Amino acid sequence: MRHLIIYAHPNENSLNRSILNHVTETLQSENHDIKIRDLYHLNFDPVLSLADMQKQYSGKVSDDVKEEQDYISWAEQVTFIYPIWWTGLPAIIKGYIDRVFSYGFAYRYDQGIQKGLLKGKKTVIINTHGKSHEEYKHIEMNKALTLTSDHGIFTYCGFEIIRHFFFDKADKATSEDLEIWKEQIQNTYSQSVSNI
Repeated sequence: MRHLIIYAHPNENSLNRSILNHVTETLQSENHDIKIRDLYHLNFDPVLSLADMQKQYSGKVSDDVKEEQDYISWAEQVTFIYPIWWTGLPAIIKGYIDRVFSYGFAYRYDQGIQKGLLKGKKTVIINTHGKSHEEYKHIEMNKALTLTSDHGIFTYCGFEIIRHFFFDKADKATSEDLEIWKEQIQNTYSQSVSNI
């Protein structure tokens, strides 16, 4: 299977990097074709400019956006790995979505009805955050994140969400936590591949 990993964390020694390494190793062990887009390493420009918007309206995109769209078109499954900062997506991921998930590529409207154009592609989203699940549930942030990212971005564009992980208390994660999370990730990829 063709797997694309879109990764966003600036720290080479972060928990997110450890998760990226584990996902990569898991997929490599089953001989999948993998491509990784490390947005910080690529110095991806997250700013949706007026020029970007004008190009989108005329059905065109910048070269850097076209390159990312080609990777997404190539992939059968896309994994997103990024932390939750300020109860949302880091700016570089939000900007990636603003620029790459453009009208005519990721979605369009047919007679006023929205249509996701990435239908047929699967996704796994892996997030880390500092708050506990209990705290997020108490303030209903878990529902807000599901609404804004799962429904507002991924399913809106046609992705089938295999699993959305929220690994909590990430800044205090123990080695035992990490092993549990790695096992959950491994099981998810094994199941998603066997269902094809």
